[in-house]
Amino acid sequence: MKVVIYCRVSTEKEAQESSLERQRAELSGLALKKGFEIVDIIVEKESGYDVEREGMLTVLDYVTRHLVEAVLVTDDTRIGRGNAKIAILHTFKKHDVQLMTMESDGEYKLADAEAMVLEIVSLVEEYQRKLHNAKIARGMRRAVDNGFRPEQNLNRQGENAGRSRKEVPIEEIVRLRELGLTFADIATTLRGMGHDISKATVNRRYLEYKEVVQSYE
Repeated sequence: MKVVIYCRVSTEKEAQESSLERQRAELSGLALKKGFEIVDIIVEKESGYDVEREGMLTVLDYVTRHLVEAVLVTDDTRIGRGNAKIAILHTFKKHDVQLMTMESDGEYKLADAEAMVLEIVSLVEEYQRKLHNAKIARGMRRAVDNGFRPEQNLNRQGENAGRSRKEVPIEEIVRLRELGLTFADIATTLRGMGHDISKATVNRRYLEYKEVVQSYE
């Protein structure tokens, strides 16, 4: 299992240096004992109430790019506190990445209140996705009603003659792009969903979509 180790203290006090070293040593020992592959060890001195921590942003980058399967911490408060903790746990859950702690000697067990909040957040996000996809579909319908024929691909007639265009879920491309994913990340995500698609194709289809929708708005 590929893991990233995360160590955090909230102050710059010298006394906290020993805590960071202890966290690093304990977590490295746990990873060795479990036979995990350590991808990175991240150490920082930041408040747990702040979600925009440089070290945590690096952790989330590993998580969202599916480069690790678990995040190791000494205890769940190292991840964060308050709303910041909930937001980070939600990201881990959405990308099927485990949070593992020394306290639990395995995957962290959510408190009842945390589980309830995460369920609500997931439901809200799902409805937001549906509304966003409906908006995209409406834009495409308006373009078609105004004469656009995507199957004809008028802007690219004669290009790649003899090669059929790949069928790709344009709504998913647009949704992922507007969530901030790069074209490379989107291509990787779609390949994981069974679509044989390159970064260049994702880029091209997204730009085609934006050009068409904007021309008919």
